[in-house]
Amino acid sequence: MAGAMRGHVKWFDPMKGFGFVVADEGGPDILLHANVLRNFGQSSVADGAEIEILVQNTTRGMQAVEVLSIVPPTEEEGAPLEDLATMSAEELEALPLEPARVKWFDKGKGFGFANVFGRSEDIFVHVEILRRSGLADLQPGEAVGLKVVDGRRGLMAIQVSAWERAIRERE
Repeated sequence: MAGAMRGHVKWFDPMKGFGFVVADEGGPDILLHANVLRNFGQSSVADGAEIEILVQNTTRGMQAVEVLSIVPPTEEEGAPLEDLATMSAEELEALPLEPARVKWFDKGKGFGFANVFGRSEDIFVHVEILRRSGLADLQPGEAVGLKVVDGRRGLMAIQVSAWERAIRERE
């Protein structure tokens, strides 16, 4: 059996290279392998993200064979990050998506840094921004697209996209 299914990401561990999806209509967990996610243009996905996938029943159970779409998890009620509170949704949407490379990111610490190509300044990347962008983790050297603002403590990312996804969305 193969077909399209909608559900949400139960968990995904980029270090292990896999995670699981729970289908909206129930049933067994569906394996989501890192290679399938990479073919979609992402190296990770946030827990709780809505996902549409093509699945196949194998001898080892249900497995995703293609990712069709990912929607980041909905934000919890409460105050947005301090630096974003003064910007309207229109202002945030109008910011350019800039090509960047991850310098380092520590999920345990909850932050990391990236550099926009051609510029030496470090750009702060907070784990909450990563989660709101639908990603779970970043790897050193990974190419990403960033929307950047000058926050009260310096440059910070307000949106992170896997670079392959960002290019596809621009076309």
